[in-house]
Amino acid sequence: MEISAAYILGKLIGAGLAMIGAIGAGAGIGIVASGAVQAMGRNPDATGTVQTNMILGIAFAEAVAIYCLVVALLILFAIPVPVV
Repeated sequence: MEISAAYILGKLIGAGLAMIGAIGAGAGIGIVASGAVQAMGRNPDATGTVQTNMILGIAFAEAVAIYCLVVALLILFAIPVPVV
């Protein structure tokens, strides 16, 4: 295997590992939405407050996934392949 091929393979593996954090964000969003729906079902009078907090929590969890995506894209495209 050439050096440049091994380097590209390492970049691809690194970008894939960087996206593992998106799994946690997806699970977190599901848990937040599940809890909010249960809370709204038990106490419909607090729907506005619960929904606002749910949207805020989902936004924070989604930010983590976006950071993972940015790191993966930086690994793939911002680091040049060395010419040997």
